[in-house]
Amino acid sequence: MTSIRTLMGRLADGLETWIGMDLVLAASRAGIAAVFFHSGRTKVDGFLSVTDGAVALFRDEYRLPLVDPAVAAHAAAYAEHLFPVLLALGLGTRVAALALLGMTLVIEVFVYPDAWPTHLSWAAPLLLLAARGAGAWSVDSVLKLR
Repeated sequence: MTSIRTLMGRLADGLETWIGMDLVLAASRAGIAAVFFHSGRTKVDGFLSVTDGAVALFRDEYRLPLVDPAVAAHAAAYAEHLFPVLLALGLGTRVAALALLGMTLVIEVFVYPDAWPTHLSWAAPLLLLAARGAGAWSVDSVLKLR
């Protein structure tokens, strides 16, 4: 039993050394930024011109309470471009992660409540980034922002 415990301990030590937290944070930033950025691109033509289809989606399918569909479509499209770029750069990481976590919560509660496994897979890296920040490979680190 002790030899298995020792072997597992050595394996854990090696993995913690080889796969450092800065790599985990950078991968989390890049991965979740891609998900939201690609979603944002489906709502616009050109640079940031929100499509009629995106507004229709918010009006006919998403149906958020208390928010005009055109306002919601624009807000979502802009947020899904701005916050992923900030995450990719590692700039204002905690704020960007919290903003996208809030968006995820709205989607889960008001739009697709049965899609919780997908939303949980988005929430996990966002929670990690909100809790730990961007890591050493980031603009936050260069600017010494916590």
